[in-house]
Amino acid sequence: MHNFSDQCLDLARSLLGNNLQHINEDGTVTPAPNEESRVDEPGHAALAIGEFFRATGEVELGEYDLFDLSARCVTQQAFTEEANDNGMAYAALGLLSFGASKERNAVWERLQDPTREQLDRCLLSKTDHDNHFQAFNIAKSVARFSFGLTKKDDTGKVIDQFVDRIEENSSAGFCNDDPKSPCGTFDLYGVLSFIFIRQALQLHANVHLKDRKLPKLRTFAEKYLKMLPDMTRQDGLGWNYGRSVGAYGQLHCISLILQGMRDQWIAPEKISLYLDTLRRLFQYFFVTYIDQEKGDLVIRDNERNTVPNHTTRMANFDAARYLCQWSRLAKVIGGSLGVPPPNRSKVAGRFVIFDKSHKKEHGLFLYRDENLGVQYQLPIIGPGEPQSSDNLAFPHCSGIFDWPVNKYLPVMLPELTFGDTVTIPSYYGKNCVTGIGLKKSLYLRFEQPELIKTDGTFANGIGSCQVQWNFGEGKVQSEFVFKVKNQISMDKMRLALVIGSPHDSYRLGTTLRQGPEGLRANVEVDDFQANWGSFETVSENPDYKGYAGNVHYVQYLVRDHPLIMRPGQQYKLVLTYEPDVAFADE
Repeated sequence: MHNFSDQCLDLARSLLGNNLQHINEDGTVTPAPNEESRVDEPGHAALAIGEFFRATGEVELGEYDLFDLSARCVTQQAFTEEANDNGMAYAALGLLSFGASKERNAVWERLQDPTREQLDRCLLSKTDHDNHFQAFNIAKSVARFSFGLTKKDDTGKVIDQFVDRIEENSSAGFCNDDPKSPCGTFDLYGVLSFIFIRQALQLHANVHLKDRKLPKLRTFAEKYLKMLPDMTRQDGLGWNYGRSVGAYGQLHCISLILQGMRDQWIAPEKISLYLDTLRRLFQYFFVTYIDQEKGDLVIRDNERNTVPNHTTRMANFDAARYLCQWSRLAKVIGGSLGVPPPNRSKVAGRFVIFDKSHKKEHGLFLYRDENLGVQYQLPIIGPGEPQSSDNLAFPHCSGIFDWPVNKYLPVMLPELTFGDTVTIPSYYGKNCVTGIGLKKSLYLRFEQPELIKTDGTFANGIGSCQVQWNFGEGKVQSEFVFKVKNQISMDKMRLALVIGSPHDSYRLGTTLRQGPEGLRANVEVDDFQANWGSFETVSENPDYKGYAGNVHYVQYLVRDHPLIMRPGQQYKLVLTYEPDVAFADE
């Protein structure tokens, strides 16, 4: 792991070297072209610099004095008019990275008295959160106690609150990041929460608190850890559904694995599996998101995009921070990444339950076929905010089954319109069942006793839907059966197929794309009597981009005239796909 450690540190040095120049005299960060700054960017920069100091012990990088830059960023974050738990938490941990007490902290010494007083006020003010922002409260508590700004350490209490919220909002112990909405959102922010809390505890002045709280956190963090080997595709693509994936879908997964190894949460017999997963995740991240000539992280360009609230500067500082963290952890873990991949079944599928109640169920179906190299992630989670295609219940697989970032399209799902009500068979299920079907295919079946609108609220009284997805022998079949409770006119039905590709230059040779035969989509049963529209070319349209590569075409299956739907009758739509899976460089 020492080679890996050195590689991470070299890359972090390059990222920081290219981005420290964007920190201004007043601690603000100059945005990248065509982007706007976030108020928490100084905090992200401070933590990246702090992690670099922890990893290297160096006080200068090129011509930059790291103590001075950190002090500027922390000061700017403390006096930002817009209260920001996120930025303040990052800035506080960045400050702590230079020393766990203010008497031995060179950056604290450079802060002026008004800044120290303002920091105390900022760290004291905590808004109670029921989502991943609670992790930032934990970091603020850690910093406040460690710097001696309070004699009473409430970190343990805030961690207990965080855990209580998980248990309140998920029967299976996963983080629901939108507990107030009708359907829970279980996405990558759960992983972020545990990584951030673990990092905060590592910097806590009281090491005994860490020892007391880690077993409790492990119970929940391990659930995510166990998902990662099944989520990682043969080319290394990691977490690939929900908002804010892309580069962060790789970064968070790698961090969680390394933290798990350091804390010995991974059983010895599983180490080779996780090392293989780690190696692939890192390789995909390095080749897909790093401009190796300039040494920059690229999350937006003319072929790809990401969520609006992720800026290029923030992502670069976050990546540098993670790389420094990986470098430290890899040295502690030791060993080698050059382990042979473990022997395991080539084809597997499982349903991870996130939440189950008498009214609804949420979860994630993971299917992999290593003979073809595909790995599908089919989430049944709420839409979150803002509405997009990221959370829809179709098999996410970049390069094969693509979708546009920041844009809602009914990808592979029939969207039914009844007057002002637009419904889609996604977001929640009931009686979710997985099993083995014909010819050893694996299926996921669930019901929707009430149809659900595209905004995630229930369309009570209209009808119900049964959904079944089958996976096997290179084929994917989707089956939707609708019933209505009373006679009603359906004004429109549409289903979208999105055809994208990997990035032209930032990609692995073994990353997946569609071959010349495409998706080979076929409508087997269609009681809606819909028709395929012509391909819409969107290659040059800035609204249609993926997280890793471009989106080129969209094709709709549409019925655009009314259909009178009657109770007691089934309306079935069955499609099969046999994607022509090829490698990018074939």
